[in-house]
Amino acid sequence: MFDLTFFLIAGPAVFFAGISKGGFGSGAAFAAASILALVVEPGQALGVMLPLLMLIDVSALRPYWRKWSAPDARVLIIGGLPGIVLGAALYRVASPDLFRLLIGGVSVAFVVWQVSLARGWLRLRAHRLSDRAGLALGGVMGFTTFVSHAGGPPAAVFLLTRGLTKTQFQATTVLIFWVLNIVKFLPYAALGMFTAQTFMANLALAPFALLGTWAGVRAHRLVSQQLFFGLTYVLLTITGVKLIWDGLT
Repeated sequence: MFDLTFFLIAGPAVFFAGISKGGFGSGAAFAAASILALVVEPGQALGVMLPLLMLIDVSALRPYWRKWSAPDARVLIIGGLPGIVLGAALYRVASPDLFRLLIGGVSVAFVVWQVSLARGWLRLRAHRLSDRAGLALGGVMGFTTFVSHAGGPPAAVFLLTRGLTKTQFQATTVLIFWVLNIVKFLPYAALGMFTAQTFMANLALAPFALLGTWAGVRAHRLVSQQLFFGLTYVLLTITGVKLIWDGLT
């Protein structure tokens, strides 16, 4: 299952996830799970990625410690819990092809959403979204983070209206997904998504996760966010379309 081809693909993908979570608000980190789902079953891809994302979360906490907006994080975390429960319930009855469609669909939707914002086709509401709206978006975030590790976009829709600085935004996303990834661990384990093979893959890929986080923290101030996400959009479009095709055929 986890052969040389897997590690040649997984290593750069996990490094990329570390950069995203370490420096760019976690929005592109789920690209790693999408890429891995091209070469292994979606459940295995999610099971491999969760411990690595948790490792990245812990590594990124220190440089952003207490720089977050605790009230905004609390709203999204509380809202995210029911979404995680819904995702776990769906996993019990869904086929791998449905999860390929979900992961691929979220990947393509993420690209369309980001490009639409950049081109001005869509505009986020200028005024501050309410806590009630944050709870609703948290529910969407909880579901998407469970089924594809893709909670970043719903979180961003809420946080970008809250008047946060770039570093506050980054720190808040680190805190949110650190908590939610811990919450996801138990249902993932109960659903059999962790195995001895995924554990060995985690050990082999951990250095890529740590190195990516280190690079992301430093790139937070040095690298153009537009350049980083431009590459992300290309990768997600290709992988998303391929996963949708595989799920349908």
